[in-house]
Amino acid sequence: MAGSTPPRRIVVTGASQGLGLGFARHWLEAGNQIFALSRRAEEESTLSELAARHPGALHRRKCDVSDPQSVQEAAAAVAAAWDSVDVLVNNAGIYGPKDSGLEDLDLADVRRVFEINTLGPVLVTRALLPLLRKGRDPRVVHVTSLMGSLADNASGGAYPYRMSKAALNMAARNMAHELASGGVICTVIHPGWVRTGMGGAGAPLTVDESVPAMTKTIEGLTTRHSGGFFDRHGDRLPW
Repeated sequence: MAGSTPPRRIVVTGASQGLGLGFARHWLEAGNQIFALSRRAEEESTLSELAARHPGALHRRKCDVSDPQSVQEAAAAVAAAWDSVDVLVNNAGIYGPKDSGLEDLDLADVRRVFEINTLGPVLVTRALLPLLRKGRDPRVVHVTSLMGSLADNASGGAYPYRMSKAALNMAARNMAHELASGGVICTVIHPGWVRTGMGGAGAPLTVDESVPAMTKTIEGLTTRHSGGFFDRHGDRLPW
């Protein structure tokens, strides 16, 4: 994305830790410009250190993706800094309760997971759509999970997380249809099981293994990929 072409303008949600921070670091090192959105974007020392290493290339803004007002304020901050956005990565997410079965499932927990994992990407994409439509080969990438695949679910469990990611996949597919006429590519991508706060210490992949593969796939997206569900290497996954 960098090099002989102008730097991309990339917005990443959930950018203060884990995969989001990995995306920001990787793309900054490649010479691109990043707008890092997270609930603690202006407080996290990791982002402060990145900003110091890449002066003028990293912007930060507090954003709770489940709060419409917070999303609108963050989008206004992006619009004040940039007149377009080339890439949006909707990465912010939570897992929710891990062991709840049907009989003890707390619907308040389910709603909270949906607000962040499903409605958050919808809110952020909608708020940034005017800037995306002005972007260079614009693309919206939602970080999903194979756990949101109906075809792959052979074990059950994790009701809030599975349902929220399945719903996100459908929302992304809808967006791909609706935004196609404006040239905006929209996909979902599964990063693999990654060693983050959500993935846990037993995950087989590191952030530094997952993120470069995902960015390569994101950079290679064309209109024929829009509406697709991919793993980090760009291979199609079952819905």
